[in-house]
Amino acid sequence: MKKLMMATAISAATLLSACSAEHGTTQCTTAPEAEWQNQDAFQAQLLAQGYKINEFKVTGGNCYEIYGFDKEENKVEIYFNPVDGSIVKKEMH
Repeated sequence: MKKLMMATAISAATLLSACSAEHGTTQCTTAPEAEWQNQDAFQAQLLAQGYKINEFKVTGGNCYEIYGFDKEENKVEIYFNPVDGSIVKKEMH
C-alpha cells in the first residue's frame, strides 16, 4: 500500500512538473506553504546579500520571484524555491 501511495505521489509530481514545463511555468516546490520561508524575512535576507528588489511576487509555480538587480548590478529575474531559498531559475536582462 505504501509503495502504491508513493508511486502515485511521484507520478503526480512528475505530471505536475511536465504540465508546468509544457505551459512555460517554472515549478519551484510542491511543499505546502506552511513550510515556506516568511516572505518579508526572505526579502530582507536577499537585500542583506546585496540584491536590489524592484518587484517581488509568488508565482503560479510556487516560486518566490524577484525582478531587480543582483549584487553585481546585473538586471535579473530570479525564481527561488521558497522552502530552502535556492535559485531555481535566473535570467539576466
